[in-house]
Amino acid sequence: MSKLKVTMACSPYDRFQPLLDGTVQVDGVDLNFIPMEVEETFWRQFRHAEFHVAELSFSSFVMQKSKGDNRFVAIPVFSSRFFRHSCVYINAHKGIKTPQDLKGKLVGVPEYQMTAPLWLRGIFQHYYNVCPHEIRWRAGGIYEPARTEKLPVSLPDNIDYQPIPNNRTLSDMLESGELDALFTARTPGSFLKGSPNVKRLFENYAEEEAKFFKDTGIFPIMHVLGILRETYEQHPWLAMSLYKACLQAKRKAEENLTNASALYTMLPWQVYELERTRKLMGEDWWPYGFHENRKVIEAICRYSFEQGLSKRLVEPEELFAKETFDMYKI
Repeated sequence: MSKLKVTMACSPYDRFQPLLDGTVQVDGVDLNFIPMEVEETFWRQFRHAEFHVAELSFSSFVMQKSKGDNRFVAIPVFSSRFFRHSCVYINAHKGIKTPQDLKGKLVGVPEYQMTAPLWLRGIFQHYYNVCPHEIRWRAGGIYEPARTEKLPVSLPDNIDYQPIPNNRTLSDMLESGELDALFTARTPGSFLKGSPNVKRLFENYAEEEAKFFKDTGIFPIMHVLGILRETYEQHPWLAMSLYKACLQAKRKAEENLTNASALYTMLPWQVYELERTRKLMGEDWWPYGFHENRKVIEAICRYSFEQGLSKRLVEPEELFAKETFDMYKI
């Protein structure tokens, strides 16, 4: 019997490597895994819906759902998670010491509706009492000029949001002091080259992120795996087959991290970091599943609505294939 041919675009993370190399098979599926950088995947999928399955920006997915875009249905597999406190960069000469010092400042973002800035704005509002309307926002490319939003946004009137000049980059403007700070997913080049003008707001970001997790229980979700609705409606069994395979692949990645006979990464303190993470976050520190992640999903839906990206408050159940809400037991 022939298998369903499915094309999946996703970054080749360790938790998906077994799907890429064929170690883990998706029941009933002949999987064509296309490893791709997230910016290209998001652009091509949201603009052109090229793939049966793709890694999606969670912010873009929620925002489009609120506007009636039903082209995708997700499974509760979260390809990327990130605390992002480490991703707030500041110009070192602007007197910025605390989150509150960003009030009234010019802060760059690659795109306003990106998931990383969405989470940071929500965290700054609810955890540090700095609201989005108290900051002046500027958008553009981090490394390349003339970047635009992959999807159109219509923001509240009290949000000051403008593009930077088409011949400039966020990294250069942060270094020169034309921007006071930057909320980003990728590290600005000015920081990578060791510019004395650029530093992190949270220099002890690991401790700050651990405290945030202890206080809130939130490990922010960045990306989710989405299926084209047309494909899902024709083959509803695909959602659970893919979910099961992703669970199996994640378990294999976790097993590799616990292997103390030889390191599976080039991090010399891999075992120590694993033990530290489990002590702080529990055995399943990167959970899949709808119910296991409901609190985090509710938070991103609420932040998206509060910030004017979503036109209505999206309910978490709307986003996911109902077949993945529970599993059989023996």
